[in-house]
Amino acid sequence: MSLALLTGTALTAPLVLNAPAAAAGDAAEPYTVSALKVTVRAGDRNCTVDADLYRPRGVDAAHPAPAVLTTNGFGGSKADGSTDATARALAARGYVALAYSGLGFGRTGCPISLDDPAIDGRAASRLIDVLAGSRAADDGTRVDFVAEDRPGDPRVGMIGGSYGGAIQMATAAVDHRVDALVPLITWNDLAYSLTPNNIGRTDGVGGAVPGAYKHQWTNGFFLIGEAQGLLHPRLDPSRAGELGCLHFVAPACRTKRLLESRKYPADETRAMLQYARSVSPVSYLKSVKAPTLLVQGQADTLFNLNEATATYRTLAAQGTPVKMIWQSWGHSGGMKDPVKGELDLARGNLDTSYVGRRILAWFDRYLRHRTATDTGPAFAYYRDWVTSGPTYATSSAFPAGGSRRLYLSGDGRLVDSRAEVVRGTRAYRNLRVPTSHSENSLAGLVGVPDFQPYDIKGTYLDWTSAPVTGGPLDVVGAPKVTLRVHSPQAEREQNSSDAADKLVLFVKLYDVAPDGRKALVHRLVAPARVPDVTRAFTVELPGIVHRYQPGHRLRLVIAASDTAYAGNRGVKGVSVASAPEDGGVLELPVTRGVVP
Repeated sequence: MSLALLTGTALTAPLVLNAPAAAAGDAAEPYTVSALKVTVRAGDRNCTVDADLYRPRGVDAAHPAPAVLTTNGFGGSKADGSTDATARALAARGYVALAYSGLGFGRTGCPISLDDPAIDGRAASRLIDVLAGSRAADDGTRVDFVAEDRPGDPRVGMIGGSYGGAIQMATAAVDHRVDALVPLITWNDLAYSLTPNNIGRTDGVGGAVPGAYKHQWTNGFFLIGEAQGLLHPRLDPSRAGELGCLHFVAPACRTKRLLESRKYPADETRAMLQYARSVSPVSYLKSVKAPTLLVQGQADTLFNLNEATATYRTLAAQGTPVKMIWQSWGHSGGMKDPVKGELDLARGNLDTSYVGRRILAWFDRYLRHRTATDTGPAFAYYRDWVTSGPTYATSSAFPAGGSRRLYLSGDGRLVDSRAEVVRGTRAYRNLRVPTSHSENSLAGLVGVPDFQPYDIKGTYLDWTSAPVTGGPLDVVGAPKVTLRVHSPQAEREQNSSDAADKLVLFVKLYDVAPDGRKALVHRLVAPARVPDVTRAFTVELPGIVHRYQPGHRLRLVIAASDTAYAGNRGVKGVSVASAPEDGGVLELPVTRGVVP
């Protein structure tokens, strides 16, 4: 969904496919580009899909090649720099590439339906029919140069980021002709993405109760969707939205209205969660059999690493071939200008980046059937502290490394044994306005300024470790904290019919330098709506890859609010008690070093 995935200029070329295709651009290009229009049935509407077909020179009915389907991030089109560059890079390597504008974007019809498998997935399946030669484009043109596994079953993969990532799994769930997937920086459960609750995961990455409304991210993309009429004033009438929204389907419109109400009445909330999950991989991964290379970004507060982890675990458990890479960039940074050596979709540097080479190997193995191709380790992650040598570490299994524990002491320390815990109780309370700041969610997208993270005294609690000694400490994965809180007001509202009355906490990890400067790792925070304040609970923080250098300290913070989220309704005081026999525990996934 990044704006880096939303820019580009449209390609135009004559539609001649069975005869030698007309070139788009310089005649020396190793491929030709032709424009396609394909009208498909999408849900209860017919809409025309706008696409470009990239055909390598020398590929014809006698010399077919496998195909790759790709589409845009939210708000973009087939002409985005990243979508176009990826298609060109693959075509230059001998793959037929079909880049198309997703439903509701560019010059493609139908309202935005959030990659619904029954709508967006079925529409993509009709494009696979075109690649199979069993369906003609609107002008009668047929494609006859895509390699097949059997008649009507073209050898086809998919690649794309964010909104163009989830569509891959939606398509593969309804059409098992898809042979390989490469979803980048996408979601597992939109209910978690938009209202994250890091307590009580029941299926995938989400739970039974919505958490804190992520209003900055949600409003940004809703406005992008509604602005499509301004960006494309001659829209197809099929693009008209429903239920008062200009360009969204009715269930998406109802979801946005409920979130904006800041209320979670039982029936409406249940319907919202069911809808958000119905358009999310969490609900249909059981039907995804295509080998999947997951790529997720470490700098991503929209779709954090836990989303890819949940998808990875589900696919691996059911036997779907799957591997996972945690790259440096995501929606919150690095997309427009990746660090040297990282995949840059706008440049299509597949040959010269670690992730790009892994993608090419994945397609070689599963589309060209080169069974000897090494597709790499099960898990790889980017290390931003490496200045020379390989920046990616690898593991034959996920998770990598082991687990270490620290204990929350009543004097504000993180200690390495229960025997060191000091008995004591500490308290904070929220105000009616946000008193903590983690990020301006759109800063990574549009480059607007952002403040450093802060917490106002009296509205948070923190626990700090001793300095790291004996070498660096590498944390790779999702930390967890188990604790018990006391909140009289939350207890009085415990049985409210509105889940919005339940207590919300915001949990996060800082890195504190020897000079006292602190950094919130990738500005990540874990909102948690406590299901029952009378019981202990566990909060799973977003996954991180971070090195705590010698002399640095870990600081765990529990805050009352955050500017990027809707938080508590009403003022709620909170206290946390610590004792050697019963206190909070911080669990860290560690690949190197000793916890101080």
